[in-house]
Amino acid sequence: MERKGKNMKTALTIAGSDCSGGAGIQADLKTMITNGVYGMSAITALTAQNTEGVYGVMEVSPEFLKSQIDAVCTDIFPDAVKIGMVSSAELIEVIADSIKEYNMKNVVVDTVMVATSGARLIAESATETLKSKLLPLAALITPNIPEAEILTGMRINSPEDMMKAAEMLYNRYGCDVLCKGGHNVNDANDLLCSKGKCTWFYGERIDNPNTHGTGCTLSSAIASNLAKGYSMEISVQKAKEYISNALKAMLDLGKGSGPLNHGFEI
Repeated sequence: MERKGKNMKTALTIAGSDCSGGAGIQADLKTMITNGVYGMSAITALTAQNTEGVYGVMEVSPEFLKSQIDAVCTDIFPDAVKIGMVSSAELIEVIADSIKEYNMKNVVVDTVMVATSGARLIAESATETLKSKLLPLAALITPNIPEAEILTGMRINSPEDMMKAAEMLYNRYGCDVLCKGGHNVNDANDLLCSKGKCTWFYGERIDNPNTHGTGCTLSSAIASNLAKGYSMEISVQKAKEYISNALKAMLDLGKGSGPLNHGFEI
């Protein structure tokens, strides 16, 4: 049967589910559609969580994660891939093997290792697998300050430290690095190391305590822009603008740190 109609660019998120809708797969899919791409998902884990905390995690089997990725890639091939929470070495290996098998491009890895509370979210063995198998396949990695400290083994206390860490990661893994400065170093200023050049993106500090899912949302917005063919620098710039507007909408849901308004333009 001949198909007639418009085509959209496509993006795949490989991440955990957030039943309260503010982070993870749910945030990713909302971000993708509002940034003009068709979003698909392969779920790494179900979580029972809300704006106040995480109450349970049920990981999928490596075999089932592979089945999800195969189902997507053999039918609606993604123009970009965002990878979020993956807490076990076995699942990381499945993802890395799949990226190579299908020659996936525009892979954005949100290195989810540390919760906002400071709690470690990933086992030591999985961290090593992430570093050796997955990061070298990425087009971009987006660590926050605590995650960049884990990846580099250095303390980051200043913008100069951020630059040193980002350059170290760029040289080590051969991928672009967006070091996110929202953790006490400065006012939401992020540093992109791309093609051997470092660029600061100055974010405006928005007085909104509801920041649940900002990391997921930023990486998904970047992946969406890469899928549409924008350069890395423009993709990051557009994603930062999207996050700012989603925060400015001042959505206030839940008893804890609430979600952004992903659909502020609708």
